[in-house]
Amino acid sequence: MNIPKSSPVMYLVGRRRWWPVLGGHGDKLWHRVRYPFTRRTVLHVQGVYNPKTLAREKKILNKKPIWWALGLAALAVLPPLASVGLESNSLLSAAAIFALYAAINLVWMLIIGTAGIFSLATLAVVGSAAYTSAWLSVTYGLPWWGMIGVGGVTGLLAGVIIAIPATRLEGFYYALLTLGLVELCRVSVVQSKALGSATGGLYGADSYVPDNFSEMGELLLGYYACLAVMLLALGLYRAVNGQRLGRLLRAAPEKQEAFAQAVGIDFLRARIEVFLISSTALGLIGGFYATHFKGASPSLFGMDNLLLLLAMIVIGGLGTAEGAVVGTLLVVGIDKLLVDLGPMRLVFIGLLMLATVLFTRNGLFGMKAQFEAWRDRIRSQARASRSEHGGEVMPEEAVDIHDKNIIAHRRFDKRTREALKLLITPEVIEEHRVCPRGQHSDALMRLLNYFRVASLVDKYALFAEEPFKRYRVIALSGVRGVPPRRVDDKAYSDLDTAYHAVFLKRCQDLVES
Repeated sequence: MNIPKSSPVMYLVGRRRWWPVLGGHGDKLWHRVRYPFTRRTVLHVQGVYNPKTLAREKKILNKKPIWWALGLAALAVLPPLASVGLESNSLLSAAAIFALYAAINLVWMLIIGTAGIFSLATLAVVGSAAYTSAWLSVTYGLPWWGMIGVGGVTGLLAGVIIAIPATRLEGFYYALLTLGLVELCRVSVVQSKALGSATGGLYGADSYVPDNFSEMGELLLGYYACLAVMLLALGLYRAVNGQRLGRLLRAAPEKQEAFAQAVGIDFLRARIEVFLISSTALGLIGGFYATHFKGASPSLFGMDNLLLLLAMIVIGGLGTAEGAVVGTLLVVGIDKLLVDLGPMRLVFIGLLMLATVLFTRNGLFGMKAQFEAWRDRIRSQARASRSEHGGEVMPEEAVDIHDKNIIAHRRFDKRTREALKLLITPEVIEEHRVCPRGQHSDALMRLLNYFRVASLVDKYALFAEEPFKRYRVIALSGVRGVPPRRVDDKAYSDLDTAYHAVFLKRCQDLVES
């Protein structure tokens, strides 16, 4: 009777790729479009092989440019459309404030993140530039484009003054000093009649918005102008953080300045340069602020504004441009669009900031690295609980190992150790104690040959404190430059006894493996 043969059922092992992948051209790096004046590619695409199907694929190693393009396109389209559709001017006003605050936070991120200077005088620089340009416009008729230039000069001068203490103070003490400067500016503005203390601010400055525009036209022009300022601030952040100054300062992080200075990096000069560049940019933003709002008010120096800016950076994540933008979007959205909730919206911002500090390492944009570390730890624990002690490779782990010789070697080593464990008997141990050197039986020679070809990592050896008189057992590190460690405090008077002690430790490790 002929029974038809059925083909065996094949199952895929390991993780599957759920995201669609482009067809590729082998294991090759592709560099096409680059950022202007840099060697950085817009998209870093790598040709790889699928480990399961061996199909050629192209993998985008850095997807941030794609997310940035989608996010900026959404910011350019969604707020105006939503404002027109909902017939709400407050939405477009909140969007303009978001773009302006995002520009301030991007420049502030250069000071705190790139330069490592904990300065809280950001609003002092912006407010000083805004008041100076507004006063010149109200008093002497300075046009709006001149107000922006005056703001940049004012920001540079303020940066020079604030940077002087930065060469002597750092950390908490410098933060307190700059916080005092902000309060000093607020008190000076509130008590000055020339700066509008009686009217609650200095208004009447020139604006870039034409007088014949409608209300919706003014809001649209103001929003896109603020969005352009945010894009310029983002370009400045990329230019400084991604070029020479940023690389120098990343080589000299906090508490490692001595190493950077030893290799010839003048980190103090680089920090001051970044601080002055950022102060000038903040001054330009302050001048634009005065033209946008047609003046300035003492609320610029308020402690509530400073705390909101800190919340934006903490929630988004310190040291990343996307963290500054997304954190600003969340905080401004809660503060400006949920006005009906009253003081409760500030409570929500505080709770969001507290949750970010307690449950994330570096804001919202540090959650990905935190999740990947947690996922890898859970996977390793699960594999350890399922696999036997001895190095056998589980199927899902074998998929991630590209060099299959490693899998074969680990399986062979496990079987070899299982066979050698049966050779460790009292007779073999006594034979080695009597004659640790010279000719041995077949079982003892097999054990010694396996011990001799073992890896150098944690391999036992002898250290002669006094030649022919005193020996100790040590374990080699297997890493160049890392000294070996002492195994115990026992000392042996002759070489044969020390050899036998090493043999016993190796046998014990083999039995327990």
